[in-house]
Amino acid sequence: MTSPHDTPTLPRTFIRDLAPMTGQEVRLRGQILSRRDLGGLQFVTLRDGSGAVQCVSDGLGLDLPLPESSVEILGTVAPHPKQAGEVEVRMQAMRLISAAAEATPVELPKLSRVHPDTLLNHRAVTVRGLKERAVLRVQAELLAGFREALSGMGFTEISTPKIVEAGAEGGANLFSVDYFGEPAYLAQSPQLYKQMMVGAFERVFEVAPVFRGEQHNTSRHLTEYLSLDAELGFIDSEEDVMDVETEVLRVMLARVAERCGPELKLLEATLPQVPDRIPRIPLLEARALVEREFGHAVGGKDLDPEGERLLGEYFIREHGSDFVFVTQFPQAARPFYTHPAGEVDGVPVTRGFDLLLRGLEITSGGQRIHDPEMLRRSIEAYGLNPETLRGYAEVFRYGMPPHGGFAIGAERLTALLLGISNVRMARAFPRDRTRLQP
Repeated sequence: MTSPHDTPTLPRTFIRDLAPMTGQEVRLRGQILSRRDLGGLQFVTLRDGSGAVQCVSDGLGLDLPLPESSVEILGTVAPHPKQAGEVEVRMQAMRLISAAAEATPVELPKLSRVHPDTLLNHRAVTVRGLKERAVLRVQAELLAGFREALSGMGFTEISTPKIVEAGAEGGANLFSVDYFGEPAYLAQSPQLYKQMMVGAFERVFEVAPVFRGEQHNTSRHLTEYLSLDAELGFIDSEEDVMDVETEVLRVMLARVAERCGPELKLLEATLPQVPDRIPRIPLLEARALVEREFGHAVGGKDLDPEGERLLGEYFIREHGSDFVFVTQFPQAARPFYTHPAGEVDGVPVTRGFDLLLRGLEITSGGQRIHDPEMLRRSIEAYGLNPETLRGYAEVFRYGMPPHGGFAIGAERLTALLLGISNVRMARAFPRDRTRLQP
């Protein structure tokens, strides 16, 4: 091992760029994911921010540091002897940059054998695992695709407050904070603000965290998650909103397919195709279909998780679509700002919808109320305090266009696309009902 003060003579190469460099000398920097001695051969798996590669030393007798130590490796790129189309690096020298002080609490190459709670308790370290990083890299491209799609459609990115006077959706699932002696809350959604900004820009979107203080502890819920929100004006109905979301999803998945080939291969994930027109079914019809086809009676005002799963199964089987929009939600199942759509079988319904992917909800959306008098009546009917909504309601007195929008939960979308059963694993540092560390 050479001196840490040696001056390198080659520019740094990232692992993602090694494939076409067979025969060339390279200088790599990264962390040791794993190491082993086998006879006269020494093997190191080196990980940098772009990928991982096997490095081999023949007869050098290197003093290999602990895994996760930061090192620099000089070597020559060569074809991998056992993996066609892959390369390895034949080491000539290794320089220690920063030594790991002790072994990691779990072995990163063996994370698939570790209990999820242990993974999350040591998340600052386990997030370095190759599959764990791959999940978050896919998510990063989904976010970039969301921005790319909407910017290309003339949307403006906005930032809205996360400390608010009242919840966008009412209810008790709010986190309260002491705001200089006054009560305030963490935002459940940017909904009210993005509607206000439609009046300024017509088409807006935001990528930001939201907070839900619900008392659940399931594999599909987080108390803090990343919400991908969009809102657009001058629509004719919620159909326009669903059309925009369809195109947004198409761009997002195309970007992941183009840029995340190694990650998808590592995770053994197959992306769904986005149909030209995602199938749509009213909620009451969906409930009847699930009972007719599967014998599952859905209680309450919405689809239960099993009903969603069965509906997704039906549309995959009968229509070849992993996606389905569930429309015309009853008024009792939607927030006060959702535009009414008359009655169906005596039940007041709305222009609200959900989007299911592979049998799980990833989106809530719809057309919003834009008429000030209709909004006033709705606030009253929902038993909300008009004073706490005064700033929001004011904008509708000044010519708001018909508008609507949607919100996608980034972690849930990521998990469903990649076949991850626990949504916590689709966030770097998840927050749930019991977890505030790390």
